[in-house]
Amino acid sequence: MDAQPRFRLSATALDAPNAHELAEFYQGLLGWPRRKDEPDWVEIAPPDGSAGLSFQTEPLFTRPQWPSTRHEQQMMMHLDIEVDDLSSAVERALALGATAADFQPQDDVRVLYDPVGHPFCLFVRTGSST
Repeated sequence: MDAQPRFRLSATALDAPNAHELAEFYQGLLGWPRRKDEPDWVEIAPPDGSAGLSFQTEPLFTRPQWPSTRHEQQMMMHLDIEVDDLSSAVERALALGATAADFQPQDDVRVLYDPVGHPFCLFVRTGSST
């Protein structure tokens, strides 16, 4: 039997009208340094070398719509970001340029949009969930 190749998630890539501007937002939010900086591509990652985020300039970028509607660009993915204080994390994200979604489906999670419209969730881990 052939050995299975090793797989390791390196990053999640987000398209944006300007990779550098969106990378700056997430750098401010997460505090991660840049590990690659090219004209249309930026990578940020935590100092421990685990999976990070990449940003790619996409000239035809269309802002996603959430909650989904039939005739708009639907959200294809979102980021879940654990925080230790939900209200201060939301304040920080808003100060950096995020906007709060009108629809908030859970009391213990806040849905926001980054400056180009990608939805992301801030949450505080509770109980025994891992």
